[in-house]
Amino acid sequence: MGTYLNPGNEGFRTILKGLYVDKTGLIDYVNSTLDTPLKLTSFSRPRRFGKSFAAKMLCAYYDCSCDSKSLFENLKISKKGSYKEHLNKYNVIYLDITWFISRSKTRKTDVLSDMQTTVIAELRETFPDFVYENERYLPDALLSISRNTGNKFFVIIDEWDALFREAKEDEKTQEEYVELLRGLFKGGTATDEMIIGAYMTGILPIKKYGTESALTDFREYTMIEPLVLSEYIGFTEQEVQSLCATYDVDFEKMKQWYDGYSFSDLKSVYSPHSVINAVLFKKFRNYWKSSESFTSLKGYITSGFDGLKDAVVFMLGGQRMEVDTSTFQNDMTSIESRDDVLTLLIHLGYLAYNEEDGTVYIPNLEVTDAFKTAVKGSGWDEVNEALSRSEKLLNATINGDAEMVAEALELAHETCASSLEYNDENSLSCAILLAYYTARNYYEIFRELPSGKGFADIAFLPRKDTNKPAMIIELKYNKSADTAIQQIHDNRYGGKLKGFAGKVLLVGINYDKEARGAKRKQHSCIIEEA
Repeated sequence: MGTYLNPGNEGFRTILKGLYVDKTGLIDYVNSTLDTPLKLTSFSRPRRFGKSFAAKMLCAYYDCSCDSKSLFENLKISKKGSYKEHLNKYNVIYLDITWFISRSKTRKTDVLSDMQTTVIAELRETFPDFVYENERYLPDALLSISRNTGNKFFVIIDEWDALFREAKEDEKTQEEYVELLRGLFKGGTATDEMIIGAYMTGILPIKKYGTESALTDFREYTMIEPLVLSEYIGFTEQEVQSLCATYDVDFEKMKQWYDGYSFSDLKSVYSPHSVINAVLFKKFRNYWKSSESFTSLKGYITSGFDGLKDAVVFMLGGQRMEVDTSTFQNDMTSIESRDDVLTLLIHLGYLAYNEEDGTVYIPNLEVTDAFKTAVKGSGWDEVNEALSRSEKLLNATINGDAEMVAEALELAHETCASSLEYNDENSLSCAILLAYYTARNYYEIFRELPSGKGFADIAFLPRKDTNKPAMIIELKYNKSADTAIQQIHDNRYGGKLKGFAGKVLLVGINYDKEARGAKRKQHSCIIEEA
């Protein structure tokens, strides 16, 4: 066993000793691509979504220098027809790009030259007759070995995009890196001779130049379009339910904190790192704050592109925003618009993408907390003020203080004034959801919840571990708060909550556009107990 050639199965063996969710079904898919035109797989996911776990799993499965039968015999892959055919059958090249970047910084050497020299030296130890003493180009070394032995390589590249993230301004090194990858994977007959399959993983999809991928022969699976690999992006709802049952953890709270990523064929995907921490420590919190990408979040959302601040405020208010993901060049420097920033945040895991309507949204409570933290100190004083007053607004509503509720909504109006054309009930609801930001800790919040004869504009249904009252909010524009309350009564919205064994508040809110000119308050509120 080596470091870069056939690194063995110890990495996966260690993973299995911890809390492990069986994702070996990914192996069956990769097996189906081997030695076919689809043999090059690029699977990008956010940090802490299990990328390196998958890479070590594939190492353990394909590496011909070890016997991994005992590791896989009770896992899902062992039930697949392809299992025995490919188990421990190939020479594996494993490249962790972040490791080589770290080495080059310590040794003050060129990262690409150091990587090739180091890997070739290890290849020469195992295949001394087929690797020239002065060989410096990795693709040539692999080709020579394959032609002389008749054996192909399975190549695994972990954190493939690290050079694009950590050497953001070094375009020369990035271009040389892309050319090296092309030498490995875009060599036509030569690639077919030496590569039986490849698996690249990283945060960003493959770098684009214009509209075309730099490595067109790879089949890509991303946070925007995971295709058949969506169940391997993170944890599925069934997997999380099983963990919660096994370790006696509240599933509803787990869902509230870490669910929210959704794809066309899989509607609930959870953040794996956060779920595992919540299970181990029995505590629900934001487990992303120590990650590298979190430190950059504030910089991205305050980068000043037209419409970006408005989009963030809108999403903090519980709304979804349309986005054009096609212009993003899959790097950290070619960001030229609001949509490029939003697309980057999808790949970083801070936004979820709805492929069906092309919209983005903040997926869960954990990420919402990250946005709130990032907004602090951003210069968005009015947004911070609205968020900081949210708890007081909720308490005022529960206590029936309609006057304070109206005042808080005035502030929310000012916060959203640049973001919304504030002249309809839909816009008013966004401002209200921003004002009631803290309520997400205690309530499930629904817009247009079917109830009684009609639809409640916003319904706050308390979570089972709280003693808060339910709230039904009816919104009106240029009418009156009395009209809003009357509509609640007329439509019997309370009927939907018949089984709720607690207090139900009916909240009528009206926005009066003409009040500004008359120097009267624009918002009025009436609160009743059902």
